[in-house]
Amino acid sequence: HIAMRNVLTNFRALISAIVLGTLLAGCSDGKDSFIPGGFLPIANPLISMPPDEGDISLLTHSFDLGSVGYRQAEYFLEGTASAFTNTSELGMDGFWSAEPGEQAEYKTRIVVYSPIDPADFNGNVLVEWLNVTAGFETPPSWGTGQLEMRRGGSVWVGVSTQLIGIEGSPRALLPLHLKAVNPARYGSLVHPGDSFSYDIFSQVAQALRNPDGIDPLEGLDAERIIAYGESQSAGRLTTYVNAIQPLYNTFDGFMIHSRGDGASSLAQDPLASIPTPNAVLVRTDVSVPVLTFETETDVLLLGYVAARQPDTDLIRAWEVPGTAHGDYYTFVSGRNDDVGDPVFASVVEETSVLGFITCDRPMNNGPHHYVFNRAVRALNTWVETGTPPALSPRLEINDDGSDYIYDDFGNALGGIRTPYVDAPSAILRGEENTGNGFCFLFGTTSLFSAELMASTYGDEAGFVEAVTTATNNAVAADFLLQEDADAIIAWAPEQWRSQTDGE
Repeated sequence: HIAMRNVLTNFRALISAIVLGTLLAGCSDGKDSFIPGGFLPIANPLISMPPDEGDISLLTHSFDLGSVGYRQAEYFLEGTASAFTNTSELGMDGFWSAEPGEQAEYKTRIVVYSPIDPADFNGNVLVEWLNVTAGFETPPSWGTGQLEMRRGGSVWVGVSTQLIGIEGSPRALLPLHLKAVNPARYGSLVHPGDSFSYDIFSQVAQALRNPDGIDPLEGLDAERIIAYGESQSAGRLTTYVNAIQPLYNTFDGFMIHSRGDGASSLAQDPLASIPTPNAVLVRTDVSVPVLTFETETDVLLLGYVAARQPDTDLIRAWEVPGTAHGDYYTFVSGRNDDVGDPVFASVVEETSVLGFITCDRPMNNGPHHYVFNRAVRALNTWVETGTPPALSPRLEINDDGSDYIYDDFGNALGGIRTPYVDAPSAILRGEENTGNGFCFLFGTTSLFSAELMASTYGDEAGFVEAVTTATNNAVAADFLLQEDADAIIAWAPEQWRSQTDGE
């Protein structure tokens, strides 16, 4: 009897292995698999066009996309999405095991910005998990890096991944969620809750890679699909990388933009909550590149320092002094940056975000966007060729971990050096600002007086020389693009004159 039981046990194990292998066979694209036999299949959603009611709703930019060779389009996607449950402890190391659980119907939308001329397309589709912290959707990674995204020829896709973006929140900064802005256009959208957001995001990638029916890319071939998410969306991407990507191998790379120390819950109300640890690393057995981009605000104020980890062949972290989680370029001036005019290298003191957020001190206006442009191109190259980005020094922190170590001007030491901190015209911090809305995330700018400019650089020629040297050093270190460096250097005389009355 014992021998017979052993035979039956072995037979059942064999049958189970055959069935599992049959289910998973063909799902892998040749990359190393986290699941024996391959990856789980991703459902292909039904794609439709939105009603012809009003305009696409998304606060992105103020210039005409057509004038820079891009078009915009919007699509609705619907299907059945899964929530997930963990099958092992969710530890700090990020080595998480999960499986699909409860299912629910959904209907959401995506916004697509793509080159008008197919010959301009570089094969990269950048898929941004839209941020809903304000109670409506914003695309902060697009806002920071849209110049390079377009300049390089990438397609950008913004995904309405979370419930608040569609249905709103009682704590919203403004009632700009989709159903409030245009109920005739967006009234048919249905979101079952954020527990299902991870699978919705996966299904969007599936629809872009292998469209069934309507093609959101209008014939462009998505050779590489890279996920983007900033702030709260970065927290959700961290959970995605650790728990969901190993199941499906959905994306070819990740830009985790301005995360704090933790990661989003695997599931939340109205399902049983599955929280994650207070500090979370990116699992070190990832099979695709993961670039984490951190500002001063993120490392200390938002606690990313607790989640710092060594770089590897597939994991990099960039830390940038003189920057803030949210800044003047991302939310104000960059909305008009169509061709990279040198004026966008300017450092100014501004307290208002488009008139609806006012801070007590001028918000940060540092090098965030220029270094992020380099990160966008570096990640594209990394995914395409396997060549990793440059290794970033870490920001220098004092012994008790309470603050950065600053230079004589008051700018942070360490991290990725740029002319904004090595040939500065201002004190640029990621520190907590005060005021209404989200001012605590916007850092500060304090311009040098005319006297300090003169005592530091002597005259305009001295300032321009210092900026030129620091800018060229940043290009040589591979943290600035040459076209952006040219803009920074071209603006240096104007910066001097604006702070010294031309003297």
